Amino acid sequence: MKNLRTLSTKVEQPQSARRDLHPTGVRKGIFGLVVIIMAVAALDRLNLSIAGKTIQDQFALSTQAMGYVFGAFFLGYAIFQVPWGYAADRYGPHRVMTFAILFWSVFTIVVGLAPHFALGTWFTVAWSIAVIRFLVGVGEAAASPAINKIVALWMDETQRGAGMSYMSVGFGLGGIFTPILIAWTTQHWGWRASFYLSGILGSVVAIVWWCYATNRPEEHPRINAAELELIRPRAERTAGASQKGSVLQRLPWIRMLSSRSVWGLLVSYSFQNYAFFVYYDWFYIYLIRGRGLTMKQGSVWTSTPFIAVTLLALLGGWLSDRAVQRFGKYRGRQSTVWVGVACSPLLLLIGAHTHNNLIAIPLLAAAAGFNFFSLPAWWAACIDLMPNYSASLSALMNSFGNFAGCLSPVVTAYIITRFGWTRALDLTALITLAPGLIWFFVNASENLEASVGNFVGPR
Repeated sequence: MKNLRTLSTKVEQPQSARRDLHPTGVRKGIFGLVVIIMAVAALDRLNLSIAGKTIQDQFALSTQAMGYVFGAFFLGYAIFQVPWGYAADRYGPHRVMTFAILFWSVFTIVVGLAPHFALGTWFTVAWSIAVIRFLVGVGEAAASPAINKIVALWMDETQRGAGMSYMSVGFGLGGIFTPILIAWTTQHWGWRASFYLSGILGSVVAIVWWCYATNRPEEHPRINAAELELIRPRAERTAGASQKGSVLQRLPWIRMLSSRSVWGLLVSYSFQNYAFFVYYDWFYIYLIRGRGLTMKQGSVWTSTPFIAVTLLALLGGWLSDRAVQRFGKYRGRQSTVWVGVACSPLLLLIGAHTHNNLIAIPLLAAAAGFNFFSLPAWWAACIDLMPNYSASLSALMNSFGNFAGCLSPVVTAYIITRFGWTRALDLTALITLAPGLIWFFVNASENLEASVGNFVGPR
């Protein structure tokens, strides 16, 4: 009997060990939540673009006034990128993301109450909505740099482009469903209900993120050694653990801002963002006012650029990593950007000058998709250049990009008013070419941390 028990123990131990060799799926859960967070962020950004026509008609707001309302979000978004990025490097993305989602969700709900805060001719309904949307932008500013930090901590070096593509995929999925959801809610319950619904969904996601996520893979209670080894080798984890309890003493601003590659990222991303925000703010209104679609048709067709974004961003992230493996970080990231900025303006020009809606709208959607095809290369390059300070660098890049986002709706509104929709899209196509030229000055293979000293990360 004793021999049988001994034999049983010898059999059971190897089976248990073999089970432990199979990686757990915690990282899949983390990036599944990243996709959901970005989908909710897209919902809370895009809801005004869809409900905007109803608001504009109800309160007799001019096209130029709507341009300023749209731009207010991106002003808050741009200004608060760097503080949020520093916070993500300093405290980690877990707490930062939770607080930020709750912050922007609360103010999304408050947008529905905005007309009650109008105080007459000096503080109109447009001003009230613009101020609240500014605060929504302040909260959403945390999402991108925090996700960049998540990729730096949860993805190995060969998967950074693919990791950053999940951010675009989530945004794309949110863009697919937002027009339909917000248009349906607005038609049945009014535009205010659409903002209440958006804010409640965001609050639920914040709670789920807080309960499931951690800053580092090593901190997660459900992850096993096999999955940790996939993310980072043991030696890297040991080095990271030794730095875990330290304090981030300074950001290497001088080193960062003296790099030609960093400035190439900052300036090129500004041009890249200008084009996207034309889709983001004006596409639904363009389809209705510029192409004569009904609200129902417009809500369906407005989803098409985001379908293209979802598919092509995922492909672009994957190809960016494959190109890096074959050509190195310098040419690998660069070539991915060039493909995107070559295809996007060409498709945009053709679509803008095509009268048949069934041909034109898919072309315009594909242009938006190729705009996002190259996006993971920008964000992955931030990790390539400064992996330990990636949230701060990506926040600075996104801040530059979103200052262009502030200008985009205002400039587009001016051109629409003076010259028409087609000329506004022509200018957008021309601006889209600029990032490809500027990327001649970006070298993602540089190691900007070589002289920075030891990094001290999230506690």
